[in-house]
Amino acid sequence: MEEKRRIAALIDHTLLKPEATRRQVDRLCAEAQEYGFASVCVNPYWVPIAVRALGSSRIKVCTVVGFPLGASLASVKAFEATKALEQGATELDMVQNVGALESGDDHVVEDEIAELAGLAHGSGCILKVILETCLLNGEAKERACRLAVSAGADFVKTSTGFSSGGATVDDVRLMRRVVGPKIGVKASGGIRTLEAVRAMLAAGATRIGASAGVAILQELEQTGPSRSSAGSGY
Repeated sequence: MEEKRRIAALIDHTLLKPEATRRQVDRLCAEAQEYGFASVCVNPYWVPIAVRALGSSRIKVCTVVGFPLGASLASVKAFEATKALEQGATELDMVQNVGALESGDDHVVEDEIAELAGLAHGSGCILKVILETCLLNGEAKERACRLAVSAGADFVKTSTGFSSGGATVDDVRLMRRVVGPKIGVKASGGIRTLEAVRAMLAAGATRIGASAGVAILQELEQTGPSRSSAGSGY
């Protein structure tokens, strides 16, 4: 099924629960290979396990930095990113310093993103910046997007999934409008249904973060492709 393949290739198959076990991480990796997901997204401790489990697979290993609050020192985030890259991570999802953004310390936010973008790109990897949109007003969301673009990020991402709200269609649409076509937009947080995935993609998302990826694809198998998705650019 063509839509199933396209959607699967845009999903970061995610397991970030603090109580996640080695067995669950191994299963996550097996599912990613079975369904053809874009990546597995795990906490830093599990990066070496995921790298070994995926072997020579095309599935990327994504991990989080400064997660979930974004309030670590920039030097700590840089160390965390460096270790993750050394251990084989190929995608980094960093949480921006939300408090610095809200304080108007834009240079702090931009410099931090630029440092991590440099580390990621130096290793041939990509950087996604989590804005935590549920904590920001419209002006702050737009400013955060502009700073991420200026600092060299590859994606802007809506949410950690650990705060007061997750991805919304309106936020994805705003982010796509501000960043333009040059960088990715990742919708993440509370996306559990095929309908939600289709709505996020229609709004401009180019990556989906979800722990329910398998269930979403199984739903698609049961319901079939939507008419609007036939021939779409998912």
